[in-house]
Amino acid sequence: MTILVQDQDKENEKPPSCLPRPAHPWRVAVLANIKEHDKPLPPDVPPDAGADYDYIETIDYIRAAIEADGHKSYFIQADSNLPIALKEVKPDICFNIAEGLGGDAREAQTPALLEMLKIPYTGSRVLTNAISLDKTLTKRLWRDRNLPVAPFQEFTFGDEPLRPELRFPLFVKPSREGTGMGVDAKAIVNNESELRERAEYVIRMYHQPALVEAFLPGREFTVGIMGRHDTVLYSRHPEWYDKDGFHRLPVLELDSSRSVTPGVYGIAAKAQSVGSEGAPNYLCPAPVEPELTKKLQHLAYRAHVVLGALDISRTDIRLDAEGQPRLIEINTLPGLTPGYSDLCIQADSEGITYKDLILEILYLGASRWGLLPARDISLFHKKKTGPLNGKTNGNGKPANGKQFVLDGRFAKRIEDSLV
Repeated sequence: MTILVQDQDKENEKPPSCLPRPAHPWRVAVLANIKEHDKPLPPDVPPDAGADYDYIETIDYIRAAIEADGHKSYFIQADSNLPIALKEVKPDICFNIAEGLGGDAREAQTPALLEMLKIPYTGSRVLTNAISLDKTLTKRLWRDRNLPVAPFQEFTFGDEPLRPELRFPLFVKPSREGTGMGVDAKAIVNNESELRERAEYVIRMYHQPALVEAFLPGREFTVGIMGRHDTVLYSRHPEWYDKDGFHRLPVLELDSSRSVTPGVYGIAAKAQSVGSEGAPNYLCPAPVEPELTKKLQHLAYRAHVVLGALDISRTDIRLDAEGQPRLIEINTLPGLTPGYSDLCIQADSEGITYKDLILEILYLGASRWGLLPARDISLFHKKKTGPLNGKTNGNGKPANGKQFVLDGRFAKRIEDSLV
C-alpha cells in the first residue's frame, strides 16, 4: 500500500497509524488434516481418499506468515484428539483449513466444535461449510435464487429414470467431495450404459449419491472472493476492496486441454505441479473480454453471498455450449499452498503476497469475534491510483485502482466506499 503524507517534516502533523492491531499478539492454532507424501492407501477406500487434505509444508507456510506479524502459532491435527489439544493450547483464534474426518458434512465438523467451545476461528461458519460440500444442495439453492447452473439430477441408487431435460453427454461425480475427487476421464458419459456404470461406481466407491449433470464443453474458470460488507473497518488493506466491502480476485482460467485428463479438471490434473508436463495451463488474469470477466466475478460474488460464505471463498464456473457461464461449485475452504493453489495463483497475479493473503483471512476472521478494534474511518480518504504492485487485470486496466492518502495531520473522511 502506498501512503502519501504531506508535511512529513513536521512530526506533530503525522497522522496516527491506520493499521488495525490487536491489543496483544494472538495465540493462533492452525487446524488441518494432514496427508503424507507417497503413503499407500488402505485397500477399502477410494483411490483418491484424502486428496483434499494438506501436506505439512502448507501448514508451515501458513504459520510462517502468521508469525511474521508477531503472533504465536501452533499446529493442531483436526482429529478426534482436537478437543483435548484445544484445551491445552488455549488459542485466541484458530486458522481453520480442516477438511474433516468423514461423513456428509465433514467440513463443518471443526467449525461446529469450535462454536461449541466458543473459540474464534476464520472462514465460513458451520451451516455454510456443511452445505457447500454438498454439491447437489448447493446447486438447488443457487437455482432457487436464479443463478445459472447446468441441468442436474442426484442418483441415490443408480437406477433412477433419467430426467428428460438431461441429454448426453453427461458428467458424473460424487455429490459430496472436493479437490476433484472422483473426477477423471470416465466422468464424461455418452450413453445410458456408461451412465449406469459410472453412477454405480461412484455410489459404491464413495458411499454417497452420484451427481449427474449436463456436460459443459466450454472454457473453465475459477474466481476468488474476499471480504464482507464491513471489511473496510478491519482489513489490513482496505484499498483492495470495492465499495460493497468485497474484493473480486482476478479470473483464473483452467485450460486442461493439455493436461493428463484432457478437458477434465480432475484429481489427476490437480495433482500436477504448476507448469509441469500433464498439468493444466493456468492463465491469470484469464484472457477473456471485459464483459465476461465482469460477469464471472459477479456470479462468484453472488454464489458466495447466497450461501452465506464469510471472508473467503473460491467458485468454479464453466461455459456451456452457447458460451454462457454456469456455476459448478464453491469452495469455502480454498487451498492455500503458495504457488500451487488456485486462490494463491489469483492473489499473486495482482501483487497480493502470500503473507498478506493469510493475514487478511486471519484479521477478517478475528474481527468477527471481537478480537480487533474497528478502524476510525474518519482518518481516511480513498483516491484512485495505479494497480496493486503495478499489475493489471484481464481488461488491461488496474487490478485495483485505489490507495489511501493521508493528508497532513488529518485526512478526509472515506468517501463512496462506505456509501
